[in-house]
Amino acid sequence: MWEAKKRRKAAGFTLMETMVALVILGVGVLGLAAMLANAIAYMHGSQDDFIAQQKAEEAAEAIYTAKYTNNATFAQLSNNTAGNPAGLFIVGPTPLLQPGPDGLVGTVADAGQPPAYIVYPGPDNKLGTADDVKVGLGNFTRTIAISAVPGYTNSLNQVVITVNYRAGRFQRAYTLTTYVSAF
Repeated sequence: MWEAKKRRKAAGFTLMETMVALVILGVGVLGLAAMLANAIAYMHGSQDDFIAQQKAEEAAEAIYTAKYTNNATFAQLSNNTAGNPAGLFIVGPTPLLQPGPDGLVGTVADAGQPPAYIVYPGPDNKLGTADDVKVGLGNFTRTIAISAVPGYTNSLNQVVITVNYRAGRFQRAYTLTTYVSAF
C-alpha cells in the first residue's frame, strides 16, 4: 500500500493537464502571431502615411501660392457652394487628381483631369528614364474644408485638409489645419 501511494505521487501530469497547458500555450502563440501580423500590416502603410502628408501639404502650398501671387482673391479661396459660387474648392472628399488649368489641387477646375500618381524608378534604378513606373493614388481622397474664423469674418479663414486612405486593413486619415489671411 505504501508503494502504491508513492507511485501515485510520482506519476507526473495527467493527460488532461497536459492538453489544457498546450491549448493555453497555443492561444498565446496565436495571439503573438496575430499581433505581429497586425504590426507588419500597420508598418507597411508608413509609405502611404508619407504620401498623405505630402498631398495635404501640396494643397496648402497651392492655396498659399494662389493667394500670395494674386492668382486668386481671398473670396475665391473658399469652398464652392450654392451660396458661394465664386469659391474654387470642391466640398467633400474627392479623389486625388492632377491639377486643372488653374494649377490648384482640389478645385472645380480639376474635373476631367487624370488621376494623380507617383513615379518610382524602373529596373535601371534611375528616376527620369523611360522605364520609370507610375503608381496611381486611387486609394486616396482629399477633403479641403475652408471656413471663416469666428470674430475675423472676411479676414481670416481656417483651412482643414484631410487625406483619407486605406493601408491594408486599416482606414487612415491625415489632417492638416492652417489659416489664410486676407492681408
